[in-house]
Amino acid sequence: MNTAELLARARLLNRDLAPGDPLADTVLRPLSAAVAATGAQAETEAGEDGAPAERLWELAKDATRLRARPGAHEGLIEATAALQHLACLAAEDADALRRRIEELAALQGELEAGVEVATDGPYLVTNVTDVTNWLGEPVQTFPQMALCRCGQSATKPLCDGSHARAGFSGAKDPARVPDRLDTHEGVQVTVTDNRGRCAHSGFCTDRLPKVFRVDQEPFVAPSGGRADEIVRAVRACPSGALGAVIDGHQVPDPRRPPAIEVSKDGPYRVTGGVPLDGDASREHYSLCRCGHSRNKPLCSGMHYYVGFADPPLSQDPTLFEWAGGLPALRRMTHIFYEKYVPQDDLLGPLFARMSPDHPERVATWLAETFGGPSLYTERYGGYDRMVGEHAGKALTEQWRARWAQLMSQAADDAGLPADPEFRAAFAGYVEWGSRIALENSQPGATPPPHMPVPRWWWVCEARPGSRASALAPPEQPVDVRLPAPDEPVGFADHIRPLFREMDRKSMSFAFDLWSHEDVTRHAEAILQRLRQGGMPCDGAWPAERVELFARWIAEGTQP
Repeated sequence: MNTAELLARARLLNRDLAPGDPLADTVLRPLSAAVAATGAQAETEAGEDGAPAERLWELAKDATRLRARPGAHEGLIEATAALQHLACLAAEDADALRRRIEELAALQGELEAGVEVATDGPYLVTNVTDVTNWLGEPVQTFPQMALCRCGQSATKPLCDGSHARAGFSGAKDPARVPDRLDTHEGVQVTVTDNRGRCAHSGFCTDRLPKVFRVDQEPFVAPSGGRADEIVRAVRACPSGALGAVIDGHQVPDPRRPPAIEVSKDGPYRVTGGVPLDGDASREHYSLCRCGHSRNKPLCSGMHYYVGFADPPLSQDPTLFEWAGGLPALRRMTHIFYEKYVPQDDLLGPLFARMSPDHPERVATWLAETFGGPSLYTERYGGYDRMVGEHAGKALTEQWRARWAQLMSQAADDAGLPADPEFRAAFAGYVEWGSRIALENSQPGATPPPHMPVPRWWWVCEARPGSRASALAPPEQPVDVRLPAPDEPVGFADHIRPLFREMDRKSMSFAFDLWSHEDVTRHAEAILQRLRQGGMPCDGAWPAERVELFARWIAEGTQP
């Protein structure tokens, strides 16, 4: 079997699948390019036996076998990624999906993990199994993937062939910032900086503004901060633009397994030394995801200027989402255990023998507790493991109080949200959780076994946006059109516009003020609060609006 035969079979399958050309952009186009480039000829006549779903699976396996051969054309690799994705989507259930992925992985298991940049096309990602979104939630992976880099795919982060339809170019912009390594010497540490590699993620300027200075020259003032904080900022730089030298020795990169983070509204952040086009010299780098970088394939920060954006948070975000997900919580726990604990006379001895993965475990516990994925349960054993960590430790109130105090400081340093609603919930859990740990650690304590990991929520249903901030600009007045006396009152035309986004958020714990069904169900209670002046929370409605709402009820709450 060769690429030409694979293309012939894919064309026949495309004819027999759903209406339209489901394989045209993602399979047939790149396979055609591969056949044209290699000059392959069909060895056998393609058959048509079997149901389309079965033929799709066989096609995916055969494509994977071809892709696993040395020197596979990028068109074949791109088509293989699409076929693997489609075949796995057609799996009957989770077990079948797992078996298919394992079989495909075995077929290309000899290939090294890496990222290949297709010419004017997607990132071809091979054998990277750890891909997460910006919250740290796992993204379903396949042994061969094609990740969108034109910014227009409807199946992000996977490619759907949009780059070909849009005429995407992967060329670098001649006006880009050129590669140039600047050296900034300090008293304790020397910082190197390559502006040509910078993705402008703000990790350095946001956390150490006295060292990494916005709109000042020189950009780096290495004597403006402590050496450990500078090294932490350098290692956190997702683009690899920053480096650090102490006593003539380059500070080594972190040791991390291969992983890709799909950052929010920004680039792919690759860590763990995943080779890029065969170059394994970079432990971490940022790849453009918006399609507008001046330094393709690397990110140059253009996503800020072109308004590239992922779908927004839900109207009712969890504490996990609002905090910034696992990356933010992981950043906080590392600061806590690496910065505050070692210099604290009380906590230092307590954690002197903690395991290297302790900050990661605490971060995943908090992620699960705050409404995120059940990673602590899946990876570490759930509630019983956490109880076992404290059993027999005989913790004291002094230890507990210091832990809670410094954890709050670490949250500040890590840039976790500072709004009152989040911090009230965060502080509430820190107090509650640390006191439970204190109780469970006492001699003779018998904590109830096999409890679920607790789930924490907003305090008294106070969510971000549920109140009028004293620092927010005045909200624009609601444009309300009062109906004529003989005009029927409708929800969409007259009632829904009465409720602002802030009003909706403030009542979202109970019902949706923009939902005709919800408002109809609670209409009498809403009217009572409107007449009492208790709704909305920042001032009573004018009398004519209250009467309009009452008239809507009297006329039968029309949609």
